[in-house]
Amino acid sequence: MPVTEKIELQDPTLLRDSLFIAGEWTPSSDDSRTVVTNPATGQVIAEVSMATAEDVQRAINFADSAFKSWAQMTAIARAKIMRNWFQLTLDNVEDLARILTSEQGKPLAEARAEIIYGAGFIEWYAEEGKRLYGETIPTNVVGRRLLTIRQPIGVTAAITPWNFPMAMIARKAGPALAAGCPMIIKPATDTPLSALAMAVLAERAGVPKGILSVIVGNPKIIGGKITSSSVIRALSFTGSTEVGKKLMADCAGTVKKVAMELGGNAPLIVFDDADIELAVNGVIASKFRNSGQTCVCANRILVQSSIHNEFIEALINAVAQLKVGNGLNDDTSQGPLINEMAIDKVHAHVEDALSGGGKLILGGKRASIGGTFYEPTIITNVNEDMLVSREETFGPLAGVIKFETEEEAIRIANATPFGLAAYFFTSDLGRTWRVGEALEAGVIGINTGLISYEGAPFGGIKESGVGREGSLHGIDEFLEIKYLCIDGLTEK
Repeated sequence: MPVTEKIELQDPTLLRDSLFIAGEWTPSSDDSRTVVTNPATGQVIAEVSMATAEDVQRAINFADSAFKSWAQMTAIARAKIMRNWFQLTLDNVEDLARILTSEQGKPLAEARAEIIYGAGFIEWYAEEGKRLYGETIPTNVVGRRLLTIRQPIGVTAAITPWNFPMAMIARKAGPALAAGCPMIIKPATDTPLSALAMAVLAERAGVPKGILSVIVGNPKIIGGKITSSSVIRALSFTGSTEVGKKLMADCAGTVKKVAMELGGNAPLIVFDDADIELAVNGVIASKFRNSGQTCVCANRILVQSSIHNEFIEALINAVAQLKVGNGLNDDTSQGPLINEMAIDKVHAHVEDALSGGGKLILGGKRASIGGTFYEPTIITNVNEDMLVSREETFGPLAGVIKFETEEEAIRIANATPFGLAAYFFTSDLGRTWRVGEALEAGVIGINTGLISYEGAPFGGIKESGVGREGSLHGIDEFLEIKYLCIDGLTEK
């Protein structure tokens, strides 16, 4: 299918449609390709090569042969290359943002923010790689010394999602490369262009051949090769809990280290002592960013009964200001959903809530401009049995649950197998600590709807995943601790 919509770029060479393996841009071994469309227009923006099992194995083999020299390079030398990559990313923010918006749909302002946020991980880990300290341990035997060193785990792989197609690349490749590990990246087939553009910049930055590969293709083919390979020692995945469980099981055969950032069902609690304007802003930031297509999206809005009506009125006023449209338009604040399946899921949640007694306050249908655009939606009188309370909606639907007491809010918030993010708004210092400690989630936002930062650990508990990304903890996913016991050091 021919390209029908051109992405206008200052540097057209950032737009690639080939596989990036061993530092070379190459078509797939069987010449198969997949179509990438702009979800805002439905037009074809690229045809990208689809990797075969043979292509994946070639990437693995090259990464394995390149590992030793990269691992033995000094951390300072690796950091210099990574800082080049970071700076090139910042230098090309506008082009990268246009690529990202064209394939994913989010507004340009959000795309720019994602690029800058993602670049922060490359910069952070360029420096963190210099601080991979070991430790000395008090001896247990005279004439013996005990110590540990931290070493790169080996060849690594990442499987990344379509909702943050650049940031998830940087959040995984940054620590892997800084630790001394090659990484093979499989981006989502809906949004491969951002990953390929990042590979262009990595190549320009001086990342050696074989250290970073980007392979687009069938998830079953690529995932099967990655999980079964004894060469690949660690897998980092962001996506659904269902797929994460399958990957974890498949990795068991070779006992890989896995980092899994999986699905969420984040509660956002507004207590009666909250600043209502601040809480509404928090809901807009958390619930409606990326049209509700984030894993840390506020999925359930819990509001204390005494302020419920006042809060709903303020929320209606704020949500009504959101402009739905093509993300490439400057005035757009809500882009399209990624595809028809996403639309179907949001609408199913809306219909289920209304059939169960929910009250539609705003939205509730496809936007008038058609395509995969959906109106920002508010439903009140939501209960715990509705789909919007039990499943991750991944769309612009705010379902509001009324509660009476702090204890009730905590119980409702924790009544889920997921535990990625949670939010609450209060002006009570004691409540800040009580609720912060009681909520079962790996990331808690208090009086804010925006919680991500490269210097802070990000990850879930329960069925929302294992491991952490970001901060000094994120690099541990790509390291092994080796214990050295040195004997024979007898005293004179």
